[in-house]
Amino acid sequence: MASGYWVVVFRSISDPAGLDRYTAAAVPAIRAHGGRVLAAGVPGFAYESGTLQRVALVEFDSLDAANAAYGSADYQAAVRHLDGAAERDVRIVEGF
Repeated sequence: MASGYWVVVFRSISDPAGLDRYTAAAVPAIRAHGGRVLAAGVPGFAYESGTLQRVALVEFDSLDAANAAYGSADYQAAVRHLDGAAERDVRIVEGF
């Protein structure tokens, strides 16, 4: 079975403390659902309309596991810390 991935790109961060609260709550929730944060931070390079805003790549055992983790109560509680603190784009894709 192919892995599932969250591809998260922050469009803007207006409250770094809110982002810190999100991260503190999100990482344990992600791990609890079998997720592995493969990369997170500001890109070293950005091309083709890319921006130098925070990016995260999270791997799960399957697309369904990635989707279930995103919708879980504990992860959604973490996401609430981003209200008024950051705007982002989240995509869930299947690996090869």
